[in-house]
Amino acid sequence: MPLPRALARFNRLFTNKVLGLLAYITPPFALVVHKGRKSGSEYRTPVWAFRTRDGFVIPLTYGASRTDWVKNVLAHGGAKLVMRRRRLEVGGPRLIHGADGRRALPLLIRPGLRLLGVEDYLVLH
Repeated sequence: MPLPRALARFNRLFTNKVLGLLAYITPPFALVVHKGRKSGSEYRTPVWAFRTRDGFVIPLTYGASRTDWVKNVLAHGGAKLVMRRRRLEVGGPRLIHGADGRRALPLLIRPGLRLLGVEDYLVLH
């Protein structure tokens, strides 16, 4: 079960503003820079992004279908990922569910995400 929407609203208004200042230099935090589907405006969303053999995997703590930034990345076929002060073009977004997504993450992270009920992951190349 994804985290509650009330927590998402709180994070958008407060936590994301603080994390946005630190995310690009503090791994595993990163910024997803994406364009709005309708507005075309640029947005920056702090996330946890973990490097894989051929890209990155991002745990979707609020689920895939209820998150605007995920919809934006899927609609545009990619985004920019700012991590460790580097700006990377990422594309080929794909959603995966359950254990397949967890297996791409570091061992120490998996149990916590399982306890939180995180089942959706975004893979970027």
